[in-house]
Amino acid sequence: MGSSLARSVIAVVAATAAGPFVAAAELLPAHDLTEFVPTRIEYDSAGGAGEAFYGYDGRVWERWETDFPQAEQNFAKRVNQLTNVVASPQPARRKLTAPNLGDSPLIYMSDVGYMTLSGPEMRALRQYLHNGGFLWVDDFWGDAEWASFERAMAGVLPGRRWRVLPIEHAIFHTVFDIDEMPQIPARDFAYRASTAEPPWVHRFPTGSLDVPTIRAYADDDGRLMAIATHNTDIADGWERESYGEWYFERFSTQSYRVGINVIVYALTH
Repeated sequence: MGSSLARSVIAVVAATAAGPFVAAAELLPAHDLTEFVPTRIEYDSAGGAGEAFYGYDGRVWERWETDFPQAEQNFAKRVNQLTNVVASPQPARRKLTAPNLGDSPLIYMSDVGYMTLSGPEMRALRQYLHNGGFLWVDDFWGDAEWASFERAMAGVLPGRRWRVLPIEHAIFHTVFDIDEMPQIPARDFAYRASTAEPPWVHRFPTGSLDVPTIRAYADDDGRLMAIATHNTDIADGWERESYGEWYFERFSTQSYRVGINVIVYALTH
């Protein structure tokens, strides 16, 4: 199944690459819970300009909203095309302390290198994960950003250790057979000789930016509770797929393979 779908993703996605793609849109207040609703987590970040927030594309972005909502909207379109999962075209945004957080079987965080979590947020995330929820964290790079996230997770899951998932793990083969974890740079850095993003755009000390991995926290039974796609920007491949055929073919197709594998894995485990 994996190899045939792997061949089909480029054909199906490329066939519709010229179709209408979404930009920022009004978010609907309610969702049909029979659908998979991509759910972005709002969080606070430490620091000032270039840390907790940054300027890009003529506006100021908080870290939590990087690539939102266009990445989720485009991704939902591809999930509906390439799987039997029914995905809502309108993503949700939630705080960890939201009473309806448990309505979402999978929650997504982006750009967490300066993230800070309060005690109530840590407790709420711990309860969500222990109740069967799944956290996906994406788009953070280097040693300092990882250390910041690891400190936060030590408060969420005390005593739990993360591990790098080997390429043989089922998450790499649930729908598409992925032989190597892809490194997806933000579009602005995609034309560099290296796919690693430059150290000056990330938290110091950056250390190594070269090796993309999926790192995971699991419960006592081995169920994955949280994964982190580190040293890669999977969601930019979704958000930017209509920004040029070269970027789409080289990076977006890889981003969709990873994303669909993660979604299907999380919903079936």
